[in-house]
Amino acid sequence: MIKFRNVPFLVLLALGLAGCGAEAAAKPGAPETLELRYQGNVGAVTFPELAEDLGYLAPVKLKWIGNTISGPQDIQAAATGQTDFGGAFNGAIIKLATAKAPIKAVVGYYGSDADSYVGYFVPDGSPIKGPRDLIGKKIGVNTLGAHLEAVLKEYLKRGGLTPEEIKQVELVVVPPISTEQALRQGQIDVAALNGVLRDTALQRGGIRALFKDIDLFGPFTAGSYVLTDRFIARNPNTTKKFVEAVARAVEWTQTHSRQEYVARAEAIIAKRHRNEDTAAIKLWKSSGVAGKGGVIDPREFQIWIDWLQRAGEIKPGQVKTEDLFTNAYNPFGGKG
Repeated sequence: MIKFRNVPFLVLLALGLAGCGAEAAAKPGAPETLELRYQGNVGAVTFPELAEDLGYLAPVKLKWIGNTISGPQDIQAAATGQTDFGGAFNGAIIKLATAKAPIKAVVGYYGSDADSYVGYFVPDGSPIKGPRDLIGKKIGVNTLGAHLEAVLKEYLKRGGLTPEEIKQVELVVVPPISTEQALRQGQIDVAALNGVLRDTALQRGGIRALFKDIDLFGPFTAGSYVLTDRFIARNPNTTKKFVEAVARAVEWTQTHSRQEYVARAEAIIAKRHRNEDTAAIKLWKSSGVAGKGGVIDPREFQIWIDWLQRAGEIKPGQVKTEDLFTNAYNPFGGKG
C-alpha cells in the first residue's frame, strides 16, 4: 500500500490529474485529438465550419490557419502535416496519390448540378463559338491541375483537338474574385466561373456561357476532403467524429432550404470576424454534392482515373479506385 502522509500536496494533485487524464483517454470512442487545423475560403463557409456551428463536431474544435483558393495546395498542406485535413477536386487527389502521398478521401464536399456548376464564359461579342476557337486563347482558372483544367481539356478533346493543339490553349491562373474583371478588361479570353461569382457576373450581363461542366459529365460530386493514412491510424475516433460531422452538415444543406443555409452562413461569417463581405453568400444555391451526406461513388474517381490515363498523366494500373477513398466513417454510406 502506498502512503501519502508525507507527500507534498502538489505531487498528490499531479497524481490525481494524471489519473483523470488516463481515465478520459481510455473512455471508449473519445476523440484522440480535440483540435483540427485547416484552411478556409474568403467569404464562404466550408462544411467543417458549418458542422462546428451546428454542434456536430463537438468536442472537437477547428483551428483556422489561413485561406486558400487552390484545392491541390489544400490537400498538399494536409499531406505534409501543415493542416489536418484538406479538400480538392478528385482528379487532383488521384494525382497526389500517384505521387505516393499517403492520403485517403473520406467525404465528398462539392460538385456540379443544375444550380451549381462551372461555366466557361466569354463576352457577348466574342468570336469564340467552339473548341477550335480556343487555340491560342487565354483561359482564366483558379489553379492548375484541378477541376477547371480537367473539364476544359475534356471539352477540347471531345471537340477534336489534338494533344499538340490543346497545348496551344493557354491556362492563366487568376484569383476567383478577379476572374470576371479580367475577362471584361480583355486580359483573358474565357473565364471559368462557378457559384456566387458566376451568378453575380451573369446578373451584370454582357457575357455568355461557352459550355458547362455538366454538359460533359452531368451532375456529379467533384471533390472530397482527405485525411492522411497516418492521421486516420493515430486518430480513428477523431476521424469518425470529423467525417460524421461533415457528412451531417452536407446532409443538412440537402434537406434544408436555401434561405436557411444563407442565414446560417451569414451568421457564421459575421461571428468569425475576418473582415469579409457576406454579399456573395446571398446567391448560394446548392453544394452540388450528389451523394447523400457526401457519400463517395467509385465512379466519381474512376472517371478521372480514365481521363488522366488518356491524357498520359498516369499509367494504367498505377492507382486503384478502391485505394483512393473510403465511406467507412460516413453514417450515410457503406464500408467501401
